[in-house]
Amino acid sequence: MIANQLYTAADVRALDAAFIESGVPATQLMKRAGRAAFEAMLARFGEPEEITIYCGAGNNAGDGFVVAALAAARRTPVTVIVVGDVEKLSPEASAAYQYARQEGVIMMPPGPAPAAGLIVDALLGTGLSGNVRPEYQRAIEQVNASGLPVVALDVPSGLVADTGDVAGVAIKAVLTITFIGVKRGLVTGRGAALCGELVFEDLGAPESIYQSRHPAAVKADYAALRAALPPREADAHKGCFGHVMVIGGDTGRGGAAIMAAEAAARSGAGLVSLATRPEHVCAALARRPEVMTCGVISGQELEPWLARPSVLVVGPGLGESPWSEQMLQQALATDLPLILDADALNLIAKGRLWTAGKTRDNWILTPHPGEAATLLGETTAFIGRDRYAAIADLQGRYGGVVVLKGAGSLVASEGAPVSVVTAGNPGMASGGMGDVLSGVLGALVAQGVELSAAAGLGVSLHAHAADLAAEERGQQSMLATDLLDYIGVLLSD
Repeated sequence: MIANQLYTAADVRALDAAFIESGVPATQLMKRAGRAAFEAMLARFGEPEEITIYCGAGNNAGDGFVVAALAAARRTPVTVIVVGDVEKLSPEASAAYQYARQEGVIMMPPGPAPAAGLIVDALLGTGLSGNVRPEYQRAIEQVNASGLPVVALDVPSGLVADTGDVAGVAIKAVLTITFIGVKRGLVTGRGAALCGELVFEDLGAPESIYQSRHPAAVKADYAALRAALPPREADAHKGCFGHVMVIGGDTGRGGAAIMAAEAAARSGAGLVSLATRPEHVCAALARRPEVMTCGVISGQELEPWLARPSVLVVGPGLGESPWSEQMLQQALATDLPLILDADALNLIAKGRLWTAGKTRDNWILTPHPGEAATLLGETTAFIGRDRYAAIADLQGRYGGVVVLKGAGSLVASEGAPVSVVTAGNPGMASGGMGDVLSGVLGALVAQGVELSAAAGLGVSLHAHAADLAAEERGQQSMLATDLLDYIGVLLSD
């Protein structure tokens, strides 16, 4: 499905060119884009009392001029604020400018912000290079400060279409209508926050033009991923669904490991055990007696327990003490599939337990941006500038499957396009969410789901459960353990 394919800006320009070569003139394509945007606006907002369109000097402005002409033809009050130099418009955008003028659209230089109605952003589009120039920065800041709903055409101006980073300042839209191909920066990083509702319009492009251009990434298809988990046979028993062992919970950190173990149990693992500090055993048994809990004080004590599990989840509440290092060292010495999170990743990054440049195929690494920065020897800000490049680097350096968590979580494995999970909500910004995810991933791998599919399904399942929790309980007070019941509901579908 084309709407699930994600492209770079260069790829979309190539698709656009192929569309024009197929026999659709560029001016006609611009009119289609403007009409599609105008109709999407009416569908979302109804008839606005007035529309103010901020236009730059590129083809994005041409789309804006078409919207203005259509609004004027409908007798909707419309004003265009011209920020760019109309003398520099492309032939197609210039034709759209004249079309708007013929319809009686008022063209104004930058001035006071509109006080009412709807704002349309047609300032910059995908052609942005470097930081936003001062005149555009002022316009963007004025739009954002207006308090009015904003519709972005193709890309919120100032958002980097390829990465989801912001070039200094960016429009915050409530609706973004993107054309020909969904730009990959719209669905991760700051893109997830700045786009609002994202609507894709292919403008009637034939499927043939997409066949010559592989997508740079894809949206995770939850339904297809869910099908990777087969239904249970009537005579199934607990041995059919694997044994997850969670290793973690250093002194004062037992809750993280307990949550991961409970999440594994709720996500269908046949057996779940927990290896943790002895002082956490009573709390774990009281919270979830179905989890077989053992207290261990050294790696030597842990070793005999490792003969039973089929997958290990290491890191929730692990800490970075000598005890922590011994736990991780024992886990790394096995050939079992591993789910590594939190301090397990930080210990890996330190290089004492894992040789730099060494890879492993049968693990899933689940860093948030801070942990990703540590693994790559970079800063969190560096990770945020290009999450796609960061996850490609992580997968190349460490092998296996990598999940880069955050708004628009990314999943990468060798030889496959990066998958982006677009479900989820800001209520997930609370402690313990990653621990629950680790347990979910462990359970899926234990049930025989291949690692890459398990990562995609697990992250999607986790995010959709958070969306269900938000619908019923709201985002503000959401706890990680709130997701467990909703995970059960989703798995029963």
